[in-house]
Amino acid sequence: MRTTGAPQGRKLRRGLHPRGPQPAGARPLRVASGAAERAVLVGLDRSGNGGGALEELARLAETAGASVAGTIVQRRSRPDPATFVGSGKVEAIRARVLETGADLVIFDHELSPAQQRNLERHLHTKVLDRTALVLDIFAQRARTREGYLQVELAQMTYLLPRLTGRGVVLSRLGGGIGTRGPGETKLEADRRRIRARITDLQRAIGAMRQHRRLQRQTREEAALPVVALIGYTNAGKSSLLNSLTDAHVMTADKLFATLDPTVRKALLPNHRPVLFVDTVGFIQKLPHDLVAAFRATLEEVVEADLLVHVIDGSHP
Repeated sequence: MRTTGAPQGRKLRRGLHPRGPQPAGARPLRVASGAAERAVLVGLDRSGNGGGALEELARLAETAGASVAGTIVQRRSRPDPATFVGSGKVEAIRARVLETGADLVIFDHELSPAQQRNLERHLHTKVLDRTALVLDIFAQRARTREGYLQVELAQMTYLLPRLTGRGVVLSRLGGGIGTRGPGETKLEADRRRIRARITDLQRAIGAMRQHRRLQRQTREEAALPVVALIGYTNAGKSSLLNSLTDAHVMTADKLFATLDPTVRKALLPNHRPVLFVDTVGFIQKLPHDLVAAFRATLEEVVEADLLVHVIDGSHP
């Protein structure tokens, strides 16, 4: 077992959400300052290359507003079907939670609903997996109608099979990381209402996909080549777009600053016009629910004439 400590992080933004079904184009999330949640990060090392992957998880946790209280990595060939890590490691995690006063435990993998329930019962604290953490960050970053709907769809799809046994956790409205976003309060409704909402979201996003398809057809008819900027989140794609096109797209030194694709026109040295598309960044093990929900956005990459892979040279 390898354990590390970490200093206190910045303040956590807690979500305060309106109750009841939200219309398409829900209002931006309202947030208020609160004490930072302290998190213990847990990883499973199947290849023997150490806990390097937890470096990304630590950045994700800090982006969500948590401070990392420590990390625990177990070398194990396969996950335990009941608790993901072995029973002895569960006790080690519990001891670390008590030692550091941690508010939550974050696993660097996707947990099954049963694993999450078992872990919360043994650890007596909130347990999140990597998918829930990334969805929480996306809920904070969503700024447009399309972004809100896609995040909500991903949240609902992910949490629907996790309704059973989560009543205690879900009742903590505004409970910090993993409870934010347009889909939070709807999770206390029954499965029928949630499935109906998923259908409505899929229909609305389908209409957006059609709208984007028409926009691409218009660009094709105008014979404008499209260059998509792709790469790891926070690699500098938006900064490059601003430099190439004199645009004023928001840039920030944080993960997932850009959720919605931005299209800007520029002239090449030969005076030929070209369209540059800034896209949502990628991370390791991008959650499947998120990929499916953001299909309309990712299609901008698939349909581009040229992909420019942006890499941060300072990243090891």
